Amino acid sequence: MLRLHKIALAACVAFIGLQGQVLAQDADAVVAKVGKLEITQSDLDLAIANLDPQLAQLPDEQKKVAALSGAIDVKLLAGNADGEGLKDDAEFKKRMAFIADRELHNIYFKKHVVDAVTEDDVKARYEKEIAALPKQEEVSARHILVKTEEEAKAIIADLDAGKDFIELAKEKSTDPNKSEGGDLGYFTKGRMVPEFEEAAFAMEKGTYTKTPVKTQFGFHVIKLEDKRDAAPPAYETVAQQVRQLVMRDKYLEIIEKAKAEQTVEILDEALRKGYEDVNKPQQ
Repeated sequence: MLRLHKIALAACVAFIGLQGQVLAQDADAVVAKVGKLEITQSDLDLAIANLDPQLAQLPDEQKKVAALSGAIDVKLLAGNADGEGLKDDAEFKKRMAFIADRELHNIYFKKHVVDAVTEDDVKARYEKEIAALPKQEEVSARHILVKTEEEAKAIIADLDAGKDFIELAKEKSTDPNKSEGGDLGYFTKGRMVPEFEEAAFAMEKGTYTKTPVKTQFGFHVIKLEDKRDAAPPAYETVAQQVRQLVMRDKYLEIIEKAKAEQTVEILDEALRKGYEDVNKPQQ
């Protein structure tokens, strides 16, 4: 089942998408006229921001034309609707009231969540998340891959005799990275096939496998270059994700405060149970 924190995160992500919409300016240029109705630059910007996803992939100039075409269609029929007095239609008023509430929600969200989150807030949350991460070991290794166990054993014998691992990898490995001396760089658990991973993480730094390691790819001779704790992700690479977490929590805080100040009553029993289940605090 969904939980409130997931809904809040979805709301945050959805609003981030809305930030690209340009609000009307005081000096708003008129780009087209439909009878007495005007289409301003901000109208066009909003039309562009709300284009169908397929049209949104068009080049910028084509996208502007598609948005303008849609805006003109809207103004044409809006003028007809106004002439027929449909502004007084009960269904229209209901829809406009819903849209007004949604936009007020979005404006409030921007003021008290999006604009209220500072860079210091994001950095503090990043540090908190990093501190809570469990230590994760990573290793750096090289390998020589061959087709048969006999070939692998012969390479181990060459290593025992003092031959250089990198040179043997360049000469005998069938792996595409042979030109780099079989270098695999650093990797954490879960990145390699199980047999290879088990052998690599059980080794000591500077040692090589004394028996061939068989995997689906063939037979490996592995040398462990280094072993260390994996570095956490850099702030720059995860800052946007962390910002969304901060926004989510701030949004939840605002929602809970609003609920405490107002009464929410759901009269339909099935809907009430569903709402309560969705909004249960995460354990």
